[in-house]
Amino acid sequence: MPSSDSKIAGNGPLDDDARSVDDGDGCETLNDKRRTTLAEIDSANFSWFHFRVCLVAGVGFFTDAYDIFAINIASIMLGYVYGRGQKLSANQDLGVKVATPIGTVVGQLVFGWLADVFGRKRIYGYELMLIIVASFGQALAGEANGVSIVGVLVVWRFVMGVGIGGDYPLSSVIPAEFASTRVRGRMLAAVGANQGWGQLAAALVGFIITVAYKDSLLTDDPRVLPHVDYMWRLLIGLGCVPGAVALYFRLTIPETPRFTMDVERNVRQAARDVDRIVTDGTYRDDPDAVVQRVRAPKATRRDFARFFSKRENLVPLLGMCYAWFAIDVAFYGLGLNTSVILQAIGFGSPSADLKGNAAVYATLKNISVGNMILAVAGLIPGAWTTFLFVDSWGRKPIQLLGFIMLTILYVIMGFAYGRLTETSEGRKVFVFLYCLTNFFSNFGPNATVSIFPGESFPTRYRSTAFGIAAASGKVGAVVSQVGFGKLVNIGGQNAFVPHLLEIFAFFMLTGALATLVLKEGRQLTLEQLSNEEQDGFIEGRAYSEIDNRLK
Repeated sequence: MPSSDSKIAGNGPLDDDARSVDDGDGCETLNDKRRTTLAEIDSANFSWFHFRVCLVAGVGFFTDAYDIFAINIASIMLGYVYGRGQKLSANQDLGVKVATPIGTVVGQLVFGWLADVFGRKRIYGYELMLIIVASFGQALAGEANGVSIVGVLVVWRFVMGVGIGGDYPLSSVIPAEFASTRVRGRMLAAVGANQGWGQLAAALVGFIITVAYKDSLLTDDPRVLPHVDYMWRLLIGLGCVPGAVALYFRLTIPETPRFTMDVERNVRQAARDVDRIVTDGTYRDDPDAVVQRVRAPKATRRDFARFFSKRENLVPLLGMCYAWFAIDVAFYGLGLNTSVILQAIGFGSPSADLKGNAAVYATLKNISVGNMILAVAGLIPGAWTTFLFVDSWGRKPIQLLGFIMLTILYVIMGFAYGRLTETSEGRKVFVFLYCLTNFFSNFGPNATVSIFPGESFPTRYRSTAFGIAAASGKVGAVVSQVGFGKLVNIGGQNAFVPHLLEIFAFFMLTGALATLVLKEGRQLTLEQLSNEEQDGFIEGRAYSEIDNRLK
């Protein structure tokens, strides 16, 4: 790979630190070399290297989901310790839950752009550092006369959100650019499926911590509950562990050959990288290698505007943005408020005979168990069903099916809410329907919305466009979280829940309509999906750049 100070590409004259040498390769030969290299990537057998890429990227999604959804249980714990009447106010609860999605919007836009400018490898890992530091910072947060602990947590959760947002484009685009055509959908689905495991892990850790502290909790001063303070800190702080384990592997992952070839415009280096990766799964960064540039399309503001001003490029991007927005309205609107929903329907609520600390213990335990049930019965099976069918059925049919089924389920849950929640049997049916919404979220749009932008658009804009689509989704998460927090108690405690479900049904229907404008990517190469002419992609002869230190 070229050294960092020799990676600045340009079609104009070389600077004083480099010299141009005609290597004898014409554009026809270089285009052939590029096509051969791409064909080698697209036809490669699934190998240990591909598995490693999925694992390293998947740990990020696992950590993201753990950190985002652990607040479901942690917010209840925070209320017991720091809330008035042992409950966070509506604004406090909203703050700790919405700070992360807001930070995620920033991270997706910024890191998506940075990955297209500086490269996937050079950026990958920094987002995980932010997540690790912010998780640790939350666990150590305190309060004083001049600052409340909720305010401190909001700041740290925003920072964590920026890191989580940075993980989205990088952990999707990198596997997509390394994957062969026939397994690309499954690789991206497998990476995304780790979100379900992350949500399960958050609930499981919450359950284990609650049970472990049972004896101490039952003997606590009920006005202070000091051991609950330990519990939420452990729950949040443990979120940095998987990220810390994966950090080294992220920092040492190779640059994708597509970025090396199409953005750094070093076709020969990309060809050598592919040979090593495909043959023995290894990679070696040679900082002293001679950099051989080609003349190919460059990422500029004018080129970006030209590309996305075309209807065939802009309409799919807008469709991806709205589909992601629509699913996140419902997925995060309910996902970050699962404990509220479970309490609203009375599922798993402690017996009326339990009072004081015993009721606190039962509530925390039941909420953790309820979240585990929802993950195991819906989220995880749905994600892996997508994995099984995404490369045979295709992305578009799965997304359409998911949106349509979610529309039907939310209509039933919303309009029949009263009947379903008035009896014990009805509440069990409601929970079953809730599990089905999780299943068809992950066997549907929640799994596929990240696949479409990950395999679309030219390499020089793929990560940026992914960040735009993903940020649109998190805007939906922010809108739904604010809306949920402000509307849920209209007419009484949790009285507006059925109407929120009806609103979610509307967004699912419009998400299905947005899916119709998307292009199916099954068994197509990234170049076919880029909507860019590939013949004559490289123009002119190659030239070599040699650092001053090699002269």
